Amino acid sequence: MTDRTTPLDLTARLAESDPQLAELIDAEGRRQFEKIRLIPSENYVSRAVLDATGTLLTNKYSEGYAHKRYYEGQQFIDEVEELAISRAKSLFGVDHANVQPYSGSPANLAIYLAFMQPGDTFLSLELAHGGHLTHGSPVSATGTWFRPVHYGVGHETGRIDMDQVRDIAQKERPKLIFCGGTAIPRLIDFPAFSAIAREVGALLVADIAHIAGLVAGGVHPTPVGHAEVISTTTHKTLRGPRGAMLMTTEEHAKAIDKAVFPGLQGGPHNHTTAAIAVALKEAATEEFRLYASQIVANAKALAEALAERGFDLVSGGTDNHLILIDLTNKDVAGKPAAKALDRAGIELNFNTVPFDPRKPWSPSGIRIGTPAVTTRGMAPEHMPRIAAWMDEAVEAGKKDDGDSLDRIAAEIREFTSAFPIPGWPTP
Repeated sequence: MTDRTTPLDLTARLAESDPQLAELIDAEGRRQFEKIRLIPSENYVSRAVLDATGTLLTNKYSEGYAHKRYYEGQQFIDEVEELAISRAKSLFGVDHANVQPYSGSPANLAIYLAFMQPGDTFLSLELAHGGHLTHGSPVSATGTWFRPVHYGVGHETGRIDMDQVRDIAQKERPKLIFCGGTAIPRLIDFPAFSAIAREVGALLVADIAHIAGLVAGGVHPTPVGHAEVISTTTHKTLRGPRGAMLMTTEEHAKAIDKAVFPGLQGGPHNHTTAAIAVALKEAATEEFRLYASQIVANAKALAEALAERGFDLVSGGTDNHLILIDLTNKDVAGKPAAKALDRAGIELNFNTVPFDPRKPWSPSGIRIGTPAVTTRGMAPEHMPRIAAWMDEAVEAGKKDDGDSLDRIAAEIREFTSAFPIPGWPTP
């Protein structure tokens, strides 16, 4: 995942035509290089993925599917899309894959369009307990057009209460059941969800956007064989471009394809499709399997180091790439802590925690993850140092001690200089 990119290499031509934009892109590259990036939904893609995203495939419009297009000149585009599809099917072991969704939210909307009618009931994880906006939040179209009912995590355990899931499913008889979300630090029990869905005659949908790379790398159980429909983004742990995929059994392939196009979208973004194909090829390697394993090892090491410093980890730890932290016992809210940490050179996001008494825009928690730092080559032995910086920065933020935050940022810049990122010059 390293290269020897020369300064301004990626924006050399852009600098001639639009120097203002080139400067902003270069500034963002420097920011990504100099900070410890712990947002669990972010990563660093390979130079090959970057290259594919920037190709002249962006010039071509391709409404429809391979060999069934509405525009001519698709001979090579069809092969690109078919290559991405075949790699997705092989990597995840699924019957069918659609690689056209523009991102995770449209992919999830296609599932509703394929299988639901307005007002139909579905069951999903409560947003405040780790679910996703498109799983029925009242501010989402999915919570407006359909009737969501929610399950949650146990107050003491911080883990999904499968007895509650079963009780609600039996009472509400949902048409769909969603498992997965955005802030779940523990393994998802796909067989248990599948058994409940079968009991009540519901279709099981697994949203694995966060854990797709871990599933591909063999360090998280797969939903294949349990969920009839699987939704995922292609970035995050899968380390591809900003896109999405829908994977299904053969029985549901036609409904999903029709929902994506013409139901929700026009032509796919062919340059993104090519970059997805690259990422899927990379994810099929032994190197990627080792990377996925290292993500989990780093997350566990970081969780342990944070717990030793008194941080309250939701569910007590992690089984995957993600750690959710309740800062109540640190006497600071999530948003000011996140702002202080960002100034100190540690990038993460403020986040609600289960049973949070605070509002979503000023919640009690922060959410962190290890995909990006693992891509850079950081290992478990580096995690206690990161935890120490986090602890120091949170305390400095509480005291409005800008000098300490700036000092930590300088230390982190020196630290990250030893860990290159694709597409940015190595000192």
